Amino acid sequence: MNPGRKAQMSRIEFIAEASGERLDKLLAEAVGEALTRTAAANYIESGLALVNGKTAAKNYKVKSGDSIVLEIPEAVEIDIQPENIPLDIVYEDKDLLVVNKPKGMVVHPAPGHYSGTLVNALMYHCKDSLSGINGEIRPGIVHRIDKDTSGLLMVAKNDLAHQGLAAQIKEHSFTREYECVVNGAVKEDGTVNAPIGRHKTDRKKMCVTDLNSREAVTHYKVIENLGNYTHLKCILETGRTHQIRVHMSYMGHPIAGDEVYGNGKPKWLCGQCLHAKKIGFVHPSTGEYMEFDSELPDYFNKFLISIRRG
Repeated sequence: MNPGRKAQMSRIEFIAEASGERLDKLLAEAVGEALTRTAAANYIESGLALVNGKTAAKNYKVKSGDSIVLEIPEAVEIDIQPENIPLDIVYEDKDLLVVNKPKGMVVHPAPGHYSGTLVNALMYHCKDSLSGINGEIRPGIVHRIDKDTSGLLMVAKNDLAHQGLAAQIKEHSFTREYECVVNGAVKEDGTVNAPIGRHKTDRKKMCVTDLNSREAVTHYKVIENLGNYTHLKCILETGRTHQIRVHMSYMGHPIAGDEVYGNGKPKWLCGQCLHAKKIGFVHPSTGEYMEFDSELPDYFNKFLISIRRG
């Protein structure tokens, strides 16, 4: 941010419908995946959130009828450099773009990954046209997929588009379909409805738990039985961190190649066999429903061929 320049703000206002929830948690849920609970807590502690016109603590228990206002500052400049990294752009307009992310690319900068990320590439491609709602580390990122997950990812170019898309994710009206190969024989279609929260001893992992968890629902359909493996389609009703990986492991069929939640790395496969194949959403400006589908990448098809051969 330039010295003397007044920070621009995105303003979110709403009336609380229920009582008892912490303010930081409520704000994170109100904005959706565009705002983490940690970021919400930081904004509250910086005096950017008001309850009935007054500042409040992050652990304030909201009351029904409370008037809540959150001012989200624009992203500030930090030392994340635009990089001329080729992008597989499926769709782009003035409000958003849809990118087909390759397996192995990190979405946003983090310790150990401050270059070569999708954000570095987006900063080069979009210049200054990225939403600032998710902060300086994750400009434009409305939702994420793991480093070793390939497939479609949506990026917002401005805050209004970001808010509109994040609201659809929160309302579960955003279409997200994945394909994966899991260990073992899955005999029939089904649904996993099991809450997901942070693992109590390994903070890098998620798990099915009733403690400090959020609702998580994954529908799955059998595409092909492959002996010791099954090719599945997974449809997300919610979008929790590592949701498909955690749910498949929970049902006893971890994703092939998942070294965190599964049985290690099988032959012919580097990393988990999970691809974000389809996304669909209502365009935040035009109101038109849009849907995009991507072909299965080479690594996925090669793995299918290898296990069909045995």
